[in-house]
Amino acid sequence: MKIVILAEGKLKDRGLRALVDEYLSRVRRHARCEEVEVKDSAALERAVPADCVLVALEVDGEALTSTGFSERLARWTSQGKGVVAFLIGGANGLPSALSKKAHHRISLSAMTLPHRLARLVLSEQLYRAISIQRGEPYARED
Repeated sequence: MKIVILAEGKLKDRGLRALVDEYLSRVRRHARCEEVEVKDSAALERAVPADCVLVALEVDGEALTSTGFSERLARWTSQGKGVVAFLIGGANGLPSALSKKAHHRISLSAMTLPHRLARLVLSEQLYRAISIQRGEPYARED
C-alpha cells in the first residue's frame, strides 16, 4: 500500500506543518506515504503517479464517514499496484479537467475548507482510517 498526497501550494504555517507531519509520521508506521507539494495545477497533473487510484478532494464530492473512508481506502489500496493518490487543489480548487480524470471524488466537509486545512484533515483521516482497519483504540468508531 502506498498513499500519495498531491497538493497545490506549500504549507508555510509552522503549526499546521507540524500537525500534518505528526499524522503522516503515524501513517508511515503502517504504509508508505508521500506528500508532494507543487506550485500550480499543471504541475499537480504532472505529479499524478501512473497506475494509481486517483481521488479528488472536492466540496461537492461524496461524503463519507470515517468508517466508510477506511473501507474505501482498504478497497482502493487493494487495486492495481496499491497506490492511492489524493488531489488537493489550491485556493481556486482543482481544475475541472483534472477533477474529471479522478476515479473518485470525495468531500471532507460540506463546508469549503482552505486547502491548507484540507491537508491537515486528510492526514488525520488517513491515520484514523488505518487505525480503524487495524482495530486500534485511536479510532473509537462503532
